[in-house]
Amino acid sequence: MVDSYDTAFEGEKSKTQVKREMQALVDMGERLTTLKPDILTKLPLTDELRAALEEHKRHTANEAKRRHKSFIGKLMRDQDIDAINALLDQLDASSRQYNERFHNLERWRDRLIGGTDEVLEKFVQEYPEADRQQLRSQIRQAQHELARNKAPSASRKLFKYIRDLDEVQRGLR
Repeated sequence: MVDSYDTAFEGEKSKTQVKREMQALVDMGERLTTLKPDILTKLPLTDELRAALEEHKRHTANEAKRRHKSFIGKLMRDQDIDAINALLDQLDASSRQYNERFHNLERWRDRLIGGTDEVLEKFVQEYPEADRQQLRSQIRQAQHELARNKAPSASRKLFKYIRDLDEVQRGLR
């Protein structure tokens, strides 16, 4: 008798599970409210959600903010959650995807500083927007600093340039 009771509700979600999923959508909506408008335009959001995200800035009272966050969470049910998560993971410094991207860019910087023209050509193939002249200049400055044991300010500038190129290519800028 107990077995038939257990199989009758097998496909249904518990009330707790539904609440957890809804809270996750509210939290994701709250993260969306912190994004810059140019990044929000890259997301596949409905017009209603875009308007709600814009309106969120106008609420100042705590209870009004809480209700509006809940409303945004409700609107999130109709969105492409996977696409939104993919973009948020690229922006979130604590995510694995962000860390992998960051380490890949550091490897590019190190290969460019210690490499040859072949490495530079591979980089330009991967990032066609790169300005070769600026890149060569920054690489030479970083090599010069490395040889003289100076502070790696040119190396940091090179990394920032590479990161900017990557963000442009990924559509984050």
